[in-house]
Amino acid sequence: MEVKIQAIKFDAKASLNAFIEKKMAKLERFYDSIGTIEVTLKVVKPETSENKEAEVRLIAPHLELFASKVSDTFEQSIDECATALERQLIKAKEKKQ
Repeated sequence: MEVKIQAIKFDAKASLNAFIEKKMAKLERFYDSIGTIEVTLKVVKPETSENKEAEVRLIAPHLELFASKVSDTFEQSIDECATALERQLIKAKEKKQ
């Protein structure tokens, strides 16, 4: 599984990248053949408390899922995206069987 992280108009810290890699690796428990996960991070204007947006696109054979969340921190947004993708993966796996 390959995780591609893109931070728009800012540089993501190594600790944030490690957090994202760890969270996305956990998705393999729900679906075996995940090919690529593309993560896009951006700060939404205007500057309010909830302005950190994370978009995650999961690509697997015969399956493409997407989740987008906005919250106070990138970590929280990634956590919510991972939870949403878990639900989508479980549903896709049940549908496949």
